[in-house]
Amino acid sequence: MTTQPDAPKTAVVTGAGVGLGRHIARALLADGYRVALAGRRPEPLREACADAADGMALAVPTDVADPDAVAALFDTVRTQWGRLDLLVNNAGTFGVPGAVDQVSVADWRQVVDVNLTGAFVCAQHAVRLMKEQDPRGGRIINNGSISAHTPRPGSVAYTATKHAITGLTKSISLDGREFDIACGQIDIGNAASEMTEVIAVGARQADGSIRAEPTFDPAHVAEAVRYMAGLPLDANVQFLTITATTMPYIGRG
Repeated sequence: MTTQPDAPKTAVVTGAGVGLGRHIARALLADGYRVALAGRRPEPLREACADAADGMALAVPTDVADPDAVAALFDTVRTQWGRLDLLVNNAGTFGVPGAVDQVSVADWRQVVDVNLTGAFVCAQHAVRLMKEQDPRGGRIINNGSISAHTPRPGSVAYTATKHAITGLTKSISLDGREFDIACGQIDIGNAASEMTEVIAVGARQADGSIRAEPTFDPAHVAEAVRYMAGLPLDANVQFLTITATTMPYIGRG
């Protein structure tokens, strides 16, 4: 698959119907990308790309926990646009909270299927497409969360998957080198979104107390992704951490 030199770059953003994914997808559209917005619910996806120019956005309902749905997503991108320059692996779920002795195996697997296996399968299809296209190569940005570094109480499934995303990021970076495929990770702490609404009211701390935590404008996350995505393929942001300045993360909180 050979692409015309003046063709717009293309991107897939998962979890794009709401929250951070929507902000990221709309920022990429504003930068002139053709963007495939993937998410479980069709209506938020359509709303997210309603203002896009003709041919620049695809709303593709996709459950990343379903490998067949992921395959269909990337087949659609290949058919419509013929190449992929950027994958933003953003889809994720916190799942049912609980300590290691409280979370059921079924609830554990549900979080793993979305956060880890979903990211892996998306990356698998993206890498295959990036290898075969001409010019070859592309970039993958994984949403790791600051839970890739430090857990919250009662977050065993979420934290384990986000630690695993770091391993996935490093492995893709290494395996992709000879094919001009770059991979980096953005770790986000308390960007204002549907997922952090509860945190802004009151979140359980390591000492057992409940305290409201500060959040920050998710537009800054989109700007960070734009920076990572805008680099030439011979440069890579391997890890980028962006948090609310005064959130209880560094030190004792």
